[in-house]
Amino acid sequence: MTHQTGRLGRDAYYMGIALAVRERANCIGSRVGAVVVLEDRVIATGYNGTPMGMINCDEGGCERCNDPGRFPSGSGYDVCICVHAEQNTLLTAARFGIAVRGAAIYSTMRPCFGCTKELLQAEIAQVMYLHDWTPPDDLRQQYELIQSQFPHGIRQVQVHDPRIEWAMPRGTRQPTETGHTPTG
Repeated sequence: MTHQTGRLGRDAYYMGIALAVRERANCIGSRVGAVVVLEDRVIATGYNGTPMGMINCDEGGCERCNDPGRFPSGSGYDVCICVHAEQNTLLTAARFGIAVRGAAIYSTMRPCFGCTKELLQAEIAQVMYLHDWTPPDDLRQQYELIQSQFPHGIRQVQVHDPRIEWAMPRGTRQPTETGHTPTG
């Protein structure tokens, strides 16, 4: 989405950065990138994958991702070692002493339930996402309630995703119910 001057609008610009960050993701489920923006400046980035120093997910590091038949969709999170992109943006900011209060986050995937709680606790004010995520039916009401708590809201951004086939689990064009991991 460009302005009349040909210059990218803010949403397209920041989501484009999140798409570029996503290229470093090493999860074999969904590949997600995120950027935290404060006062119109990128202050932290993150992508999903295993913790630093561990074998990458795409190299066999995550038992849950490597054996989806053993862990049906929505289960096995206690053995999944992947860190979500949104979590990594907050952790990166914390590691470098950067305050995120009042910032916005751009994520290539709508934040899952857990990431939503963490973003709220970090006082992120607004969420923009590219691909939607639908929680399991039994969590939908709580998910909608917690997502309504962002002071400046949460909304989907319409930007072309040239690598959607690569980013989504098993070549699907639709995110899984977990948002960040493959279905079982």
